[in-house]
Formats: sequence, structure tokens, C-alpha cells
Amino acid sequence: QVQLVESGGGLVQAGGSLRLSCAASGGTFSRYRMGWFRQAPGKEREFVASISPSGGTPYYADSLKGRFTISRDNAKATVYLQMSKLKPEDTAVYYCAADEPPFIAGRWDYWGQGTQVTVSS
Repeated sequence: QVQLVESGGGLVQAGGSLRLSCAASGGTFSRYRMGWFRQAPGKEREFVASISPSGGTPYYADSLKGRFTISRDNAKATVYLQMSKLKPEDTAVYYCAADEPPFIAGRWDYWGQGTQVTVSS
């Protein structure tokens, strides 16, 4: 069983930056596709970014390209989400997710508990 623990959320002013971390345990991190999702109040959870097991081939939600960067450190079993130029509409609970192979679009096997990001105007 894989456990995912997010950290790094908090309150930031618009235009600021935050880096979220997600530490994984209980599995072979280097085998997993990793992703970030977010859910704003009253809205459905949405995809933010994903990254392949090797760290290549990152994917981003079109609306977030250029502001968010996903990366991973397999030696530390951690995936990161660097967020810059934050906007109030980025306010949400951010979730980390892991997917074991075979990778199937839209399927994620494990989820973290989430970390709150609040962007003030």
C-alpha cells in the first residue's frame, strides 16, 4: 500500500509562489506515474500536472502551462509542484496521486489527503 503525504500549502498573496511536496512511502516510487490535482470549493477535482516515472514527459493542464512546474526526485521518493504567479483562482485543495503500471488514462491508484493553497488578492 502506498501512502502519499502532501506539504507546502498555505496562504500566499497573488503573484507569489509556492512549492508543494508529496512524499511517498510503501511502494517503489520510481515505477509510478505521479500527478497533481486540485479541487476548489464547489467545483469538481481537476487535473493539474503529471510526470512519468523517469521524470520526463511532464503534462500540464493547458490553463496552467508556464506558471506551474512538476518535478520529481526518485531518490527521495518525492514529487513537487512549483507554482508561480499565483492567482486567487488557484485557491484549492491540492492533491497528489500515484499510478502503478500499466498506466491507464484517467486512472490513479493512490491519493494523498491534500494540502490547502489559498491565494489572496
